[in-house]
Amino acid sequence: MAMYGSAIANPSVFALGLTLAWLAGVRVYLTVFGIGLAGALGWVTLPVDLQVTSSPWVIGTCAVLALIEFMADKIPGIDSGWDLLHTLLRVPVGEFLAAAAMSPDGTLHAGALLAGGALALTSHGIKTGTRALINTSPEPLSNWSASLGEDTVSLTALVSLLTHPWLALGLSVGALLLVALLVVWIFRAALRRLSQRRPEAIA
Repeated sequence: MAMYGSAIANPSVFALGLTLAWLAGVRVYLTVFGIGLAGALGWVTLPVDLQVTSSPWVIGTCAVLALIEFMADKIPGIDSGWDLLHTLLRVPVGEFLAAAAMSPDGTLHAGALLAGGALALTSHGIKTGTRALINTSPEPLSNWSASLGEDTVSLTALVSLLTHPWLALGLSVGALLLVALLVVWIFRAALRRLSQRRPEAIA
């Protein structure tokens, strides 16, 4: 517990774990690939438990799966199915990444697991709900725009995570919430316009 406390006392380590968990709920394969590649290239010294992500097998597998996710995430309907399927993966991976980052002694502490799982579930829920609204919108909302936005934010957060972990955390959380609020606003506006047209059509 003392080692876990020292990890939380280090703001950078704390932000690293939380950011990885949050990103795992949005782009799980890209997140593991990014942190693993950074460790393999020596850009960052990974904690003991995170070093498994720097394995060539893990990096290669996640690179292929990240490419598949990149394409699947752009197709209406398939993107929502992909999100639902990955509920079983994104949350536990978020738990592991957070706990591994914040546990330098190699022990995955319950508090870090809980925090990571909660963040991954939250970001995953926002992403999944946003896509569901886009796919059911009465007016065309672009899956491509939403998906590319998530790609851009995730990549930017992963890059800035190495030098400015708190900035990366704020960017990833703020951007996803902003997109979700924008989609909800557009969806409600479209429904209002649709309801206003129905009386005119009946008349």
